[in-house]
Amino acid sequence: LAHGRLLHDLLPTTDRILKELLAAPSQQQLQTLRTSILTRQAQSRATAREFRLALYVASLVLVGLLVQTGLRLRAGALTLQRRAAFEHVIAGISTRLIDAQPHQIDAHIDRALADLAAYLKADRAYIVISSGIARIHGWCREGKTFPPGWPDRVPALVRHFNPTEDGIVHVQNVDRLSPGAVRDLLAAARLSGWVCVSKRREDGSTSVLGFDTLRPSTTTPSAEVGLLRMALDAITNLLVREHLLQERARLEMNLQQARRMETVGALASGIAHNFNNIIGAILGHTEIAEQQLALDSRAHPSVKEVRHAAERARDLVDQILVFGRRRDQPRRPVSIRDLVAETSGLLRASLPAEIELAVRDVPASAVVYGQPTQLQQVILNLCNNAAQAMDQLGRVEIETDSHQVTASRPLAQGDLKPGCYVRLAVSDSGRGIDQLTLERIFQPFFTTRVDGNGFGLATVREIVREHGGAIDVWSVPGIGSRFEVWLPCYSADPPAMRPSPPAVQLGEGETVLVVDDASERLLADEEVLAALGYEPVGFTGAAAALAACRASPERFDVLLVGYIAPAKSALDLAAALHRAAPNLPTLLATASADEISAEALLAAGISEVVHRPLISGELAEALARCLRVEPISVRTLQS
Repeated sequence: LAHGRLLHDLLPTTDRILKELLAAPSQQQLQTLRTSILTRQAQSRATAREFRLALYVASLVLVGLLVQTGLRLRAGALTLQRRAAFEHVIAGISTRLIDAQPHQIDAHIDRALADLAAYLKADRAYIVISSGIARIHGWCREGKTFPPGWPDRVPALVRHFNPTEDGIVHVQNVDRLSPGAVRDLLAAARLSGWVCVSKRREDGSTSVLGFDTLRPSTTTPSAEVGLLRMALDAITNLLVREHLLQERARLEMNLQQARRMETVGALASGIAHNFNNIIGAILGHTEIAEQQLALDSRAHPSVKEVRHAAERARDLVDQILVFGRRRDQPRRPVSIRDLVAETSGLLRASLPAEIELAVRDVPASAVVYGQPTQLQQVILNLCNNAAQAMDQLGRVEIETDSHQVTASRPLAQGDLKPGCYVRLAVSDSGRGIDQLTLERIFQPFFTTRVDGNGFGLATVREIVREHGGAIDVWSVPGIGSRFEVWLPCYSADPPAMRPSPPAVQLGEGETVLVVDDASERLLADEEVLAALGYEPVGFTGAAAALAACRASPERFDVLLVGYIAPAKSALDLAAALHRAAPNLPTLLATASADEISAEALLAAGISEVVHRPLISGELAEALARCLRVEPISVRTLQS
């Protein structure tokens, strides 16, 4: 049973296997199948090899990209690190420059150039400001020097390149530049590489910060060159700040000097008013004596010179009284020949005997249009300065000629435009002027003398400028100086020689009411009027004069209002006198009529204005005009 069951189970299986074996392919078919399988296997292996190669190449490419990316990241990190370090250097320089004291500025700038050059591996460094404050600072590595003319010519050289928007010029290799003058200039400076940054300021000046490389292997990364603009701004701002501080200090000193001079001027003004009284007496008595002396008298020339000296003193006092106020004085054609002749007479009388004054012939065509007193002051100031420069011993020479200028010509003080000019030159054989002093001699308040006030040459410059001229100066220490004043020629015919002053017109006993608040001045005025043939009636008080005029106006023929402080009180008194006696002419005597308007004179009924201190000739002419004019006309004598 057991075997039967076994057979029962195995026989069907065996039968199935046999059937399958009988149905299996033959040997040839198996070989074919095997060949096909091997072929497919070979193709699969070839494809796998190709894929492995492609993956290997792709892996290499990925590794290369990763390496390149890493190198770039590392280079960027190094660049950022170098840039941060450079910015740190510039920030440190800026901080030091901001905190620098005035006496430390030069040292800090030199240190800043050394730090920048060390970072950029440069052999020379410099900063040049071409104009304005005009500064040059340089630094060289040990054993290196600047060639002649370098870096002075750098600002001009920058213009031959095309700087970037930040003003940067970067030449990594000078030998690669195109042949030409620029390359030759850089090669002459022994440059291998050159980096500079420039900036043009609002005042027209150009600032250049440059670095020279003398070693061929040294290069400066272009990415870091742009930071030099910050360094240039920091150093330039420091120099500008220093210049402004110096200018501020100079202005403060001038202001203090001006305040001192204002105090002195106030004191001088008070003294000048008193001095006016003395001059008035001198002029009055001198003119009276001159009229009584015969023309051929030996004393007549001396008295005439005394009168001229008193007139000059009066003009000087008038200048002191109106110092600091602008005066539009009338101008006229002036013969330089006459002016020099008159001035030379004054100089010979005032200069020390050891000073020789030589005046060369003046051409008759030397005529200018100007104010004679101011032009005479120019000659006097230049000659007095020349005498002082020679320590009161030497030779002063005055030379005058005419020149035709065909092209614009710059001079030391001002420029000449094309045209005809009169050149007035004053030369001396004194100690001369050094270049540093020569640049400042025309500045107000600047003087090299202990007793000087610094106004002499400053006044000369202003007068020459107002007359449309210019000044040129030549001076060599130990040899002498020469000051040339160029004034435009007057195009019309030369004026004739000044005629002799006309004889004084004397009065015929007319009564003149005179008012002055000082008895001494009143007495001097009465003496002048009496010498002119008038009968003066003086009053020291405005109320007394007004009461006398109201009581009997027919008693007087002319009213003369003198000095009454303040000036408005004199006008008020003149107006009151005019209302009391409207038919009488009224004269106003004042030291300066600049501050009195024509409307105020008309309102006060003033007929004439005469200068104080009184001059006989001027007063006689004014009185004569008033007495012979009907009805009374109003005039203002402002000359």
